[in-house]
Amino acid sequence: MGGVITGFGVIATIIVTGYVIGRRGSLGDHGRDVLTKLSFDVASPALMFTTLSRADLSVIVSTPLLVTALSTVVVAGAFVTVGAVRRWSVGRTTIGALCASYVNAGNLGIPIAMYVLGDATLIAPVLLFQQLVMTPIALTVIDLSRPAQRTSALRRLTTPFRNPIVIGSLSGVLVAAAGWHVPGPVMEPLSLLGGMSVPAVLLAFGISLPGSELPGRGAERGPVLLSVALKSFAQPVVAWAIAAGVFRLSGPALFAAVVTSALPAAQNLFTYAARYETATILARESILLSTLLAAPVLMTVAVLLG
Repeated sequence: MGGVITGFGVIATIIVTGYVIGRRGSLGDHGRDVLTKLSFDVASPALMFTTLSRADLSVIVSTPLLVTALSTVVVAGAFVTVGAVRRWSVGRTTIGALCASYVNAGNLGIPIAMYVLGDATLIAPVLLFQQLVMTPIALTVIDLSRPAQRTSALRRLTTPFRNPIVIGSLSGVLVAAAGWHVPGPVMEPLSLLGGMSVPAVLLAFGISLPGSELPGRGAERGPVLLSVALKSFAQPVVAWAIAAGVFRLSGPALFAAVVTSALPAAQNLFTYAARYETATILARESILLSTLLAAPVLMTVAVLLG
């Protein structure tokens, strides 16, 4: 379980650093906003481009992807259904559904895939699915739900292609699909910019913590607890049922499918919430609680299926 410990240790250290910065006011009153915008508009698009432009797109069409996609639809759909019944806003429901189903495939998924599953490429289908399908759909829904976006039909249709993260992702896929080689003088600056993405997200997350209520006790208690229950407990069980019951997976393949589904909610969801100024408390508390629960959940999966 060295990958689990290493991944959580890295995340915790940077978040604590952000917390200290927030407590001291080292970056002023707008430090979190600047880091969020830097990540959303510059660093994350660069990271998505450099990652996807070198990806093996053949892994998209695979059984692990189908398990991921179906389990994601089930748990996200459960949150959306509750949100519709409770008449939560579109932004709140969308962010909550993401927190319930969008796993931390990057800074936790890669080390866990490498050290626990023995193959870092096993996380690739999840990473690609989230960036190529989930992110564009979710951000487009939020974009179109905002009053300022109620404009022409053409503007609505082109909404996904004006989002920086979607642009970076689709550009990377285009390069990979065409088999193009990006020259070093172009790729190196983008790699450096992309390297800021995860630290900026984690620092912004830590800066937002000072003065916050304990997670799961504030006004967002219901949505937070629902999203965490779906993410930490329901999604691994659903993934196991689909993988074993529908696709008849067993052994290492079944173990890998359940482990990836048991990863906590990704920190970049907080960036999306903060950038669109919607459900930031829900995102922050859901990510924090699911991350705290992830270690015991992953260890339980390893004992039962490993």
